[in-house]
Amino acid sequence: MEPTNAASTGNGTGNGTGNGRTTNRALIEVRNLKKRYQMGSEEVWALDGVSLDIERGEYIAIMGPSGSGKSTFMNMIGCLDTPTSGTYHLNERDVSELSDDDLAEIRNREIGFVFQTFNLLPRVDCLRNAELPLIYAGMPRSQRQERAAEALRRVGLGDRIDHKPNELSGGQRQRVATARALVNHPSIILADEPTGNLDTETGNEIMMLFESLYRQGNTLLVVTHEPDIAQHARRILHLRDGKLERDVRVDDPVLAGADVEIA
Repeated sequence: MEPTNAASTGNGTGNGTGNGRTTNRALIEVRNLKKRYQMGSEEVWALDGVSLDIERGEYIAIMGPSGSGKSTFMNMIGCLDTPTSGTYHLNERDVSELSDDDLAEIRNREIGFVFQTFNLLPRVDCLRNAELPLIYAGMPRSQRQERAAEALRRVGLGDRIDHKPNELSGGQRQRVATARALVNHPSIILADEPTGNLDTETGNEIMMLFESLYRQGNTLLVVTHEPDIAQHARRILHLRDGKLERDVRVDDPVLAGADVEIA
């Protein structure tokens, strides 16, 4: 692996799936990001001066031991929390000091989340689960159902639209969660341990899906503690004690030369 500077470039295949703007600025610009928590009388710096750029179309893994700050960093990038100090620009907008309502709007419009535990509604079908972000966005029913159906087709579930989660395998449930993340055409797909609840074979299928999405020009950030999962990315951020310890290029990504077909 080769170290890279903070302002690395992506795969050059697209400008992301957000609002489609073309710009010379990085999609994500983080400068001296710090987050302090008060634990009784003790101050804990979960993030301590992280600075980096992420370009549109990059595929990045975020790694680190427990307590390294990777979950806090993910929360910052996902607009689930705000920093104590420092700045975070997403799509040229400073989101560091936005209100909770503004952050919620950014999350729904700019960020697609994929969780380890899927977080699907058990009593509704795949189509309804996939269209949830569009419901929150106020999109008309016919339009959002068409968009959700297309997202499900993109992840290979076009024939499972009317199935409920308990009628699907673990890998299929994670595909539904990925379709839900894609449905709003977000700027970032942020996946938190996406293979953590899956067996090895099913996890490999999900990573093949992520490879396909990367090749389509999507920006992927995958938080993982598994080195073999991180090797699918093109760049790995290593956090330790709240600091960016290493930022390295992946020399030989796992699926870089593979035929990727989503069925």
